[in-house]
Amino acid sequence: MKAAAFAYHRAATVEEALALLKEHGGRAKLMAGGQSLGPMLNLRLARPPVVVDISAIQDLRQVREEGDTLSIGAGITHAEIEDGRHAPLRGTAMQRVAGGIAYRAVRNRGTVGGSLAHADPAADWVLAMTALGAEIEIAGSTGKRRVAIEDFMQGAYTTVVGDTELITGIRVPRGGHAARWGYYKFCRKPGEFADASCAAWFDPATRTARIAIGALDGAPRLLSTLAAEVAAKGAAAATASAIAAAVEDAMPDKDGPHRKLHTAAVTRCLAQVLGDRA
Repeated sequence: MKAAAFAYHRAATVEEALALLKEHGGRAKLMAGGQSLGPMLNLRLARPPVVVDISAIQDLRQVREEGDTLSIGAGITHAEIEDGRHAPLRGTAMQRVAGGIAYRAVRNRGTVGGSLAHADPAADWVLAMTALGAEIEIAGSTGKRRVAIEDFMQGAYTTVVGDTELITGIRVPRGGHAARWGYYKFCRKPGEFADASCAAWFDPATRTARIAIGALDGAPRLLSTLAAEVAAKGAAAATASAIAAAVEDAMPDKDGPHRKLHTAAVTRCLAQVLGDRA
């Protein structure tokens, strides 16, 4: 199958892209790497009259250190993060996550902002950013705004980004030098979307932690009570019963096998974070 006919525009600036979105009354679709939109066009699941290519916008391809925050342009590709092309992201949790996304061909083109905008519940970035406590930067014709990651994804494939807005960047707290990171997902085979996943962050210096599970029916869910216990007590809080109870509280609508798979993902993720050092 081939895509239905559409007009194509290649925007050079954020302002030009926003003007095109406004001109076409929200009926236009943005394309960065095209790893999500491309297949949808070919299957005719999406039939926009206009496609606005934002891959050439240089403002979306910058990574900056701003005090205790990393500002990551929405147009940065997974492969650029994986390969350490941007010095501030080398050795970070994000570099580890990027290397496990889909296949190299997808990572070469797919972007962080595009993945977040697509909002697949089983995708990697929305889960990782939830555990990291990120903020999403969104631009529209009326100005810019920042949205906490917990408020960003409203459901499967649904976000707070309006039809005439676009994601310009992601702001991630840098954390202390002692901060530890864990990420674990179950996939039927390498490269596929996860059936269950968990991301966790723990800073023993400040005794703060965040634990999130993904591959659900909608947005990732934070295991806030378990995270508070881990923050206070370290590995002693990550007991089998505590993890199982946290998962059951977070997904009471799921059956036993689903909860068991997520429980295993949380257990293995926390083992990466805590190990025998907490």
